[in-house]
Amino acid sequence: MDAQTRDRRIDALLEFLASRIVIIDGAMGTMLQNEKLSEAAYRGERFADHPCDLRGNHDLLSVTQPDVVRRIHDDFLEAGADIIETNSFNSTAISMADYQMEEVVYEMSEASARLAREAADAFERAHPGEPRFVAGVLGPTNRTASISPRVNEPGFRNTSFEELVAAYTTSIRGLIAGGADLLLVETVFDTLNCKAVMFAAEQYFEDEGVRVPVMISGTITDASGRTLSGQTTEAFWNSVAGYRPICVGLNCALGAEDLRPYIRELSRVADVPVSIYPNAGLPNEFGGYDDTPEYMAEVLAEFARNGFLNLVGGCCGTTPAHIRAIREAVEGFAPRRIPEIAPRCRLSGLEPLNIGPETGFVNVGERTNV
Repeated sequence: MDAQTRDRRIDALLEFLASRIVIIDGAMGTMLQNEKLSEAAYRGERFADHPCDLRGNHDLLSVTQPDVVRRIHDDFLEAGADIIETNSFNSTAISMADYQMEEVVYEMSEASARLAREAADAFERAHPGEPRFVAGVLGPTNRTASISPRVNEPGFRNTSFEELVAAYTTSIRGLIAGGADLLLVETVFDTLNCKAVMFAAEQYFEDEGVRVPVMISGTITDASGRTLSGQTTEAFWNSVAGYRPICVGLNCALGAEDLRPYIRELSRVADVPVSIYPNAGLPNEFGGYDDTPEYMAEVLAEFARNGFLNLVGGCCGTTPAHIRAIREAVEGFAPRRIPEIAPRCRLSGLEPLNIGPETGFVNVGERTNV
């Protein structure tokens, strides 16, 4: 994609976000699981002799079963998605180490973006005047830079910031080469991992002279209302606000109803568009999801009615039927108005610290209890 085309598409996306609630697609992983593909299908001819099991490596299907992935993109587009996500949630060298496929990461990322790009372009040709966009997905990896995986060694880490940056840089290169309109840093459970993505992206933009918008979507892991690394919603926003994402939001982990207080809070504090794409409820005892398209649409329509949303869709368990119902439910509502947030020194640990005239005396230093 040349620079002029990319700039034109970015302008169209910004216009969409300003004029109506934008729809993002549903769960690629759920749809691929529903295909019930065999180990041989995951391997294809090329990886028939690969030394470890590959079934469940959904991202690999962009290389070995591209027709299946393309069909799912087409189904979500027909259901009403404005933005489709690339099949690249685990396409980093860190996550692919589990499958001994670190060397295939660039190819998987590029192929995933290219398939989504082809689907979006085909839809636009069939529906002139209805642009569709590709979000290059960058998942959280299966490691955390902030938390030790060893209970007895709190200082231990099984990854580093530098390792994450290197892994994400390869993925970003592939996604943009494949034709992604924007990058989507999603399911952020550790803000330090997210910062590694953003550092890698900024470095890539500077080195290549290319810039695309970036969306950031965190995940609230349980009823505590915090990310896995312990931050509240506002603290998470304070941590990433300086990167000026095109949109910030929440996805995964909980169902729509359980996310209400957190998306309301994010809507209050963020001076950029806000997104939500929740699971279809919590997994049941069989690993499935029980929230129907009608129920999810009803809950998310209430969010739209209250002015919480600029972008909405679905995560785990959501199908084209969910996306169709959600689109129809929110169609009549105006997008959230971006609030004017007063300038403050906004800091974050696990909790936010916003320093302004009303704060009073703030002691900066360290107290030692002897």
